[in-house]
Amino acid sequence: MQHRALGPFQVSAIGLGCMSLSHAYGAQVSAEQGERVLLSALDAGVTLFDTATLYGFGANEALLGKVLKPHRQKITLASKCGMRGVDVNGDGKLVRVIDGRPATLRKTCEDSLRRLQTDVIDLYYLHRWDKTVPIEESVGALGEMVRRGYIRSVGLSEVSADTLRRAHAEHPIAALQTEYSLWTRNPELAVLGVCKELGVAFVAFSPVARGFLCGKLQEVNTLDANDIRRSMPRFSPDNYAANLKLLPAYLQVAKDVGCTPAQLAIAWLLHRDEHIIPIPGTTSLSHLTEDVEAVNVALDAATMDNLDALINQNTVVGSRYSAQGNSEVDTENF
Repeated sequence: MQHRALGPFQVSAIGLGCMSLSHAYGAQVSAEQGERVLLSALDAGVTLFDTATLYGFGANEALLGKVLKPHRQKITLASKCGMRGVDVNGDGKLVRVIDGRPATLRKTCEDSLRRLQTDVIDLYYLHRWDKTVPIEESVGALGEMVRRGYIRSVGLSEVSADTLRRAHAEHPIAALQTEYSLWTRNPELAVLGVCKELGVAFVAFSPVARGFLCGKLQEVNTLDANDIRRSMPRFSPDNYAANLKLLPAYLQVAKDVGCTPAQLAIAWLLHRDEHIIPIPGTTSLSHLTEDVEAVNVALDAATMDNLDALINQNTVVGSRYSAQGNSEVDTENF
């Protein structure tokens, strides 16, 4: 496994996004399968593990805490605050709430430390910027957690270049995480360049486009009823049918290169720049092996140019989030 810089850490060039083990994509895997995936990732050389308070409303952090505690010194552990489950109606049902107030972030961190069974979290992201709270206040609270030894470094998720600059002026930002793949190119507008300028690692989630770039999801009606992709415009039946027309040429490139479609998508990110760290997620051991082997895929300039032309912001149909989802991310000057 190759390694890349993330703040004060050297981490595997490909990390593991752990969300799908507990959250978002329909039927959940067993705790035993989740453990197998995590331990297999360790065996494959993965050292960056990414979770969040939101994922499974704490269940994902608890899973990582149980499985990875004996290996804690070998890994860089990342989690997130600022978005969590709250019983807002008093009926015992947790609802996703964005809350960036310092007191809330401190309490969330304490809960995360307990679930993760660790004394310190290596990288702690603000999962969403609560636009009712100045970014300086939320990041200032995270900076105080660094000073108190609760966390080692601060990250941001889904924020614009301008917001990153403001936050970085308050406290050094180690990493910025957002969706980035061939079919989600928003970071190229500004934030990728600002990350490189400031020495901030860029962590790319959904590098295989939530399964689209694996080439196997042909019919969105087969998705589970509670799969989050059902609410995403790109996965609506009409839009997805249009997007599927992009796949044959893409699959041919993968064949020509001699890799799988998923490996091609991840390798494309690795070749974009050295400060980019993809974190694919999976519940499958075979897919995990496939993903991490993308570090061995070499792409020449002509292939990179070909991929850029095939799948980009002008060829993909539909936005990545619904109107509600778009309102929750900081997309101005992204």
